[in-house]
Amino acid sequence: MPKREQALTQWLTGEVGLQNIHVEPASDDASFRRYFRVTLSDGSTRIAMDAPPEREDCGPFLRIAEQLGAIGLHVPTIHAADPQQGFVLLEDLGSVHYLDQLNDASADRLYGDALGALAIIQSVGPCEGLPLYDEALLRQEMALFPDWLLTRHLGLDLDAAERAMLTGCFDRLVENALEQPRVCVHRDYHSRNLLVSPSPTPGIIDFQDAVVGPVTYDLVSLLKDCYIAWPVSQVQAWAMGYFELAVQSGILRAEHEARFLRWFDLMGVQRHLKASGIFARLNHRDGKSGYLVEIPRTLGYIVEVAGRYPELAGLGELIGQRVLPRL
Repeated sequence: MPKREQALTQWLTGEVGLQNIHVEPASDDASFRRYFRVTLSDGSTRIAMDAPPEREDCGPFLRIAEQLGAIGLHVPTIHAADPQQGFVLLEDLGSVHYLDQLNDASADRLYGDALGALAIIQSVGPCEGLPLYDEALLRQEMALFPDWLLTRHLGLDLDAAERAMLTGCFDRLVENALEQPRVCVHRDYHSRNLLVSPSPTPGIIDFQDAVVGPVTYDLVSLLKDCYIAWPVSQVQAWAMGYFELAVQSGILRAEHEARFLRWFDLMGVQRHLKASGIFARLNHRDGKSGYLVEIPRTLGYIVEVAGRYPELAGLGELIGQRVLPRL
């Protein structure tokens, strides 16, 4: 048994006081965290999180879980925690993710639940103490696209005109993000981090990187998901439905309507540049190649949006002509 897993089991049976338990891997994660399902003697289950303290800080997870739970969202209850060792024992929200259940028949219902929960996050979610989604972070994320996908993964060498084009696009995407109203941002609000769970649903996980940032970020993460795609007309209908809910909830004002879909579309470009770079980095740095299959879908969103916004035409051409054919 690996040392970390052995230490986790010793913590569960020692400090936490569980007896006659069975521990098995529950899921992989794109970070250094690992999750185990713990079956208790009565047959009930918990989730044990192993977050090596030299790699991951449990503090934000524990703090934000308490804050989101306090406003009625279904995040995992914390049964026990030892941040010094990097161990947390959580409520088991199950293993049925949105991605497992989403289809034409279920999408309106599932997204309706997810959008309702998002309105709670944005209207009364925690903001104090969270990092700011500022210009530096936005640019740092977008740099993952040229650094890890274009250069490291594909070996592309951009000429001066292409580099200038990319810089100009990044400038516009930063401006678009920073002009939006700021709210609590989950930052990974998508079908692999939402679970079909007992009421209240959805179950929400992976919120430890929350920030204060643009109002459309979580919305575009959900509706322009890197793991599942829907027709553009349907995505826009869901987005505008959320806009109406956001106005009713005091998150947005009616006069924001004229800019809302632009905010949404360009925010998506920023996120998808970041995500495609992360998927390449997971392969080359962390040996996790399974995410590479998601890159064409992720970049496809950018090509579609660039076709409707002339200021992004160069980015769309770069991806469509030089990137996608090589994936």
